[in-house]
Amino acid sequence: MSTPASASVADADPLLDGLNPQQRTAVLSRAQALLIVAGAGSGKTAVLTRRVARLIRDRELWPSQILAITFTNKAAAEMRERVELLVGREAAQGMWISTFHSACVRILRREAEQFGFGAAFTIYDSADSRALIKRLVKEMQADTMGFTVSAVAGKISRLKNELVDAEGYSRQLNPNDPTEVMFLELFRRYTAELRRANAFDFDDLIAQTVYLFRAFPKVAALYQRRFRHILIDEYQDTNHAQYALIRELTRPVEPVHVPADTRVELDASGGIPGASLTVVGDSDQSIYAFRGADIRNIVEFERDFAGAEVVLLEQNYRSTQTILDAANAVIANNFDRIAKNLFTAVGAGEKIVGFTGYTQHDEAQFVADEIQKLHEAGTPYSQIAVFYRTNAQTRALEEIFIRAGLPYRVLGGTKFYERAEIKDLMAYLIAVANPADGLAMRRILNTPKRGIGPATETALANHADELGGTMHDALRDAAALGLGPKVTTAILDLAAILDRAADSIGTALVPDLLTGIIEATGYLAALRASRDPQDEARAENVEELVAVTRDFQKNNPEGRLVDFLTEVALVAAADDLDDSSGTVSLMTLHTAKGLEYDAVFITGVEENLLPHQMSAAEPGGPAEERRLFYVGITRARKVLHLSLAMTRSTFGDTQVASPSRYLQEIPGELIDWRDSPGMGARSSTRSLGTGRDGFRYSASLPPAGKPKTEWANRVTASVRDNGDLTLAVGDRIRHVDFGDGTVSAVTGVGPKSIAEVQFDTAGRKRLLIKIAPIEKL
Repeated sequence: MSTPASASVADADPLLDGLNPQQRTAVLSRAQALLIVAGAGSGKTAVLTRRVARLIRDRELWPSQILAITFTNKAAAEMRERVELLVGREAAQGMWISTFHSACVRILRREAEQFGFGAAFTIYDSADSRALIKRLVKEMQADTMGFTVSAVAGKISRLKNELVDAEGYSRQLNPNDPTEVMFLELFRRYTAELRRANAFDFDDLIAQTVYLFRAFPKVAALYQRRFRHILIDEYQDTNHAQYALIRELTRPVEPVHVPADTRVELDASGGIPGASLTVVGDSDQSIYAFRGADIRNIVEFERDFAGAEVVLLEQNYRSTQTILDAANAVIANNFDRIAKNLFTAVGAGEKIVGFTGYTQHDEAQFVADEIQKLHEAGTPYSQIAVFYRTNAQTRALEEIFIRAGLPYRVLGGTKFYERAEIKDLMAYLIAVANPADGLAMRRILNTPKRGIGPATETALANHADELGGTMHDALRDAAALGLGPKVTTAILDLAAILDRAADSIGTALVPDLLTGIIEATGYLAALRASRDPQDEARAENVEELVAVTRDFQKNNPEGRLVDFLTEVALVAAADDLDDSSGTVSLMTLHTAKGLEYDAVFITGVEENLLPHQMSAAEPGGPAEERRLFYVGITRARKVLHLSLAMTRSTFGDTQVASPSRYLQEIPGELIDWRDSPGMGARSSTRSLGTGRDGFRYSASLPPAGKPKTEWANRVTASVRDNGDLTLAVGDRIRHVDFGDGTVSAVTGVGPKSIAEVQFDTAGRKRLLIKIAPIEKL
């Protein structure tokens, strides 16, 4: 690695005020190619904007010669605003500060006619693309070969991001594989339909710009001459197409394309040297391989751009040294990185808090209790975040948060019972329990796809009216509608599924009813067959719903479908709590990138969750999962909690979980491992082993004589409706799990009333009075 050139710094320069030596070096560097390795929380935005401002202020370039690329419109707007504050709005006029896609749209609007498109081309968003692919799959009967819209769309997107078009794919496929041949035809038809519509899809915007520059060197030279300094933020997240675009823009201009009146200094050949390039990024935060991001772009920067200067920004302005020591220790185990060591001047701070629960509900209760302690100590809910690897993990957290009266929101996702796949399957259960529920019946008619469109739905509804019955009655009598053999068969099959379930509603266990519906409809099989990462997440959520029914049945052995639906309705109705100090944020680790909070909880730090089981067989998978854990750790400013469970329910089966390998990479002295709070004499603890540097695992165990299943179920005590129960300060209550306690405060009104209770052995808890498993003594 090269070392930064020293630079004389004028102490009076306002652009350098408050910068540390490494940041100043990055701002002042005049390297042709500069890589700024910006560790988490190291002030990269300030460095990037001041570097742009210096280029303008010192008149090294006109603003119109600068192209700055970010990954989001929000980041682009923030950068423009900061530069204008530093040099003035008028001085900054003419700069291109935008996302990759926005910059490419501007270029294509001007140049599209060069290769047969009109300047007023349409841009297809993902919904438009999927609608077109859906039509093609149907027309070509590709669905009979197992093709789904999401799988086709995903593969086309991946190929375009690798700059492989339909003809390029034709040269690499196996001509004897009918599946590949069919996909090629779909790809060709999709490309042809876009061209006929004078349209580009989102991936085309970059790929077609690269094609434009490579096919028309004269056009490329226009932009190579214009942009003399190119800056790229979040360089570790670039894919192959974006990398290729950068290479094209920074190529030297050949003498044949240099105008006679150019004012740009020429090289020895009479051409114009390539544009200067500044990239900012951190290989340790490259977590988007599933979107096509290629970590090699940043790791191999010095090889790609000979003589490149590298500046390390290692001083962190966000986290305590204890948090940074943990992050440094974890990420040091990756080898595909530019080595650096984060440090801070704010001090060691508090130890990391570790917790091992018996079940995921035990873990969730710990998180809720710790959040309440933080809030009572002055941390607003808005400065607290809970991270997890998969969306399916939110279910246990949401249940406990609702019961504890904690206000929360799910960022980058949807609350568990509001997710489409959960609402779909709940609609099936509702339709079985209550055939008169037309809303539920309409939702499941064509879910999963079975060829029942709006016209057929209307015909069924009208027939139900004629029969004087329900939509279910109309399904059974579908043969009378003359709808055609295919759709009639599909309707009768659906009616049979519902009838079989309804026949056993009084005796069947809820998990059996649900799994029977899932298997009969092929709902889960369709999600698993898809290659869309979103469908993989949906499949996990479906499995989690089965786990919900298993938990319900364990807690309520005599409970049946109507009881289950009542419980879920009560939980959902108690949602949407609010608080004047904001809400706790729940999100995946991927969503957490770029955010920061005073207090962070990383849950489910277990093998097969973090790292995720799907990463094990993928090249570089465990290393990327480690980077994901590193990103989560470095979001925390002051307090970090790491938690896991000894057992976790997946698809209704309880599996023994083991601690993540990444936990053992953290020096033991940095973590304070705690037992289940408030259990006292009611439970005991057991050491789960000692790892490197004295690392110990411990978890609360059931009291002597208590079966483990009963102990686990107590944490997930049945939700119930307490009706109009009211509590007042001083009242004594009994909780199914926490025992006896005294009400110390009551807030809220009606169904959102919350009691703060000081339990005799379990400590202080917050309970949503309407649904808490309590009785007044």
